[in-house]
Amino acid sequence: MKRSDFLKIGSLFGGGMLGGLGLGLSSCSTAPSQTKTDMNSWSEVTGSMAEYAAPAIPKVRVAMLGLGNRGSSLIEMLEWLVTQGHAEITVLCDVQPAYVQRAAEKVASFQTATPLRIDDPSGDGWRQACNPEVADLVVIATPWHLHTPMAMYAMEQGLHAASEVPIAYTEEDCLSLVKTSERTQKHCIMLENCCYNEEELWLLNMVKNEVFGEVTHAECAYLHDLRALLLDATYYHNRWRLREHLERDGNLYTTHGLGPVCMYMDVLRGDNLSHLVSMSSNEAALSKALRESEDAELQALASQVKCGDVNTTLIRTTAGKSIMLQFDTHTGRPYSRLNKLSGTGATHYGYPSRLYLDHGPTWDWHRWQEEEAHDAARAQYDHPLWSSLKEGITANQQGHGGMDFVMMYRLIRCLNEGVALDLSVYDGALWSLVGVLSERSVAQGNQRVDIPDVSGGTWQTKREHPVFRKV
Repeated sequence: MKRSDFLKIGSLFGGGMLGGLGLGLSSCSTAPSQTKTDMNSWSEVTGSMAEYAAPAIPKVRVAMLGLGNRGSSLIEMLEWLVTQGHAEITVLCDVQPAYVQRAAEKVASFQTATPLRIDDPSGDGWRQACNPEVADLVVIATPWHLHTPMAMYAMEQGLHAASEVPIAYTEEDCLSLVKTSERTQKHCIMLENCCYNEEELWLLNMVKNEVFGEVTHAECAYLHDLRALLLDATYYHNRWRLREHLERDGNLYTTHGLGPVCMYMDVLRGDNLSHLVSMSSNEAALSKALRESEDAELQALASQVKCGDVNTTLIRTTAGKSIMLQFDTHTGRPYSRLNKLSGTGATHYGYPSRLYLDHGPTWDWHRWQEEEAHDAARAQYDHPLWSSLKEGITANQQGHGGMDFVMMYRLIRCLNEGVALDLSVYDGALWSLVGVLSERSVAQGNQRVDIPDVSGGTWQTKREHPVFRKV
């Protein structure tokens, strides 16, 4: 498929996981792996948003952009915050009128005020939602190529922006988001829900309490067989996500695994990512599924798949820690983010969770902790954020086991209180940038690629992660 054809299709795509907002892709006229920003451009970044606290907003007015599967789920996660007076959903926007109607009915079940409804099929109506007279925050749950332009426009109009992952997939867009956030003094946060999962927060608390000793290595991933969803005629509107696999080769979805690991390793809060090397396997599984489909259109795409089945990226931090990051949405296998962490005091493997506490040189190295001891460690080091929100988590299990609720709770309550957000624009830009640079490394024959400092040097100041702050 020619890139020009891809752009034409992109302008028709819907948002969230199923529907959303059409927008031309003129700002993405070259494949991400081919774009490159001068390293000196990052020297203009000041780092002013690292611990920035915006004025408190007693009730956050939220404009929802994209009302497909993901947008609909995030509305559910806002219900408790709305009923408690912390937030109000003021705008519902999607190119598909049926999705706007569905969302309006859902909001009406728990909110008395009626949101502004925007269902402009032309795809330009979303700009009306970015109005400081009706909203303080835009929540972006649209196809990936829309995240950056929507977030930037919202900030330019005076609104904070919260975007689904990835927040950008070109280096130019990562830099533009950072500079726009700094210039406008508006938050731009990437909604990485896995940073708020129970297991990840438990590990982070153990790292804080020095159970792992000196952390040395982590392995993380997004291993999720998406073949059925990629091929489905409706799950991703106009199959927008499948098109990404026809045009790109690298790690297309870095942040679910990488985000929590960066928290464990104090990345941007005492350490930084230095460089990476990335390699993709050959492609086989997705094209096989396309060929075996009964849909002639899908069969015709089988020879066009570019993304390798498994991408492995090795990353080194400035302090010398190592990270292995994988991406695979083609291969039939159980879901996993790996969530492996090693240090001088302990090692953890996820899926299922297993813990080994180091007790010095020994011949008895083959046994993980017994279930009773593992459960005791879970209880002892349960993150206070998770334990304090048990009621809301239990009531919102549909939000990926509760982590979506915790994520939205923290976002809204930090804005309510006028304190710095848990994650800054630098976190989202860096984690997304790793995906961009993985594509570059793959395209250059798996060469080393240096990772620019996105933080304006503020990473050198060691500080506790804000997710431990009580709000």
